[in-house]
Amino acid sequence: MSMTPPPLSCPACRVIDQADGVEDGNLYKLEHYQTRSERRLLEAIMRAQDRAADRVTSFAGSLNFVYIHSVWFGIWVLVNVGILGASFKFDKFPFGLLTMIVSLEAIFLSTFVMVSQNRQAARADIRAQLDFETNLRSEIWSVHIGQALGVDPGHVEDVVRQAIEGSRSHLASGT
Repeated sequence: MSMTPPPLSCPACRVIDQADGVEDGNLYKLEHYQTRSERRLLEAIMRAQDRAADRVTSFAGSLNFVYIHSVWFGIWVLVNVGILGASFKFDKFPFGLLTMIVSLEAIFLSTFVMVSQNRQAARADIRAQLDFETNLRSEIWSVHIGQALGVDPGHVEDVVRQAIEGSRSHLASGT
């Protein structure tokens, strides 16, 4: 058994209801949303391993990482070509051990990068949801204010449609 929503008594709410082309009283569940913090929401879903992956990725994407590796590779090569004496060589040319270590490091670093990218995607989803909630709140307030001021919503929507079409055609033409 489906319940039909009660008729909307507020003229502005009826305008919002008509936006989908049908005045049926079915609005999204409209609650007063408190503004939520993206950072707090993200911290709530982050685990220790996510934070560690972000720290590793942040360091691996820095110039300090490049400098440390340049020095490390330089010392490795110099030691193994015999600059400190033949007794110190432990990885002869073509430096197979160095190649294996660098390959393993690349595997782990790429995994950390992918984990961080997945977290960034989750953050973008949270941001999109918060943007939607903010836009919804703004639209509802705008319709109510417009209704109180006697603004014709049909005219406003026509102007908005024209502006959007003009913006899209401007972007498509590249001018």
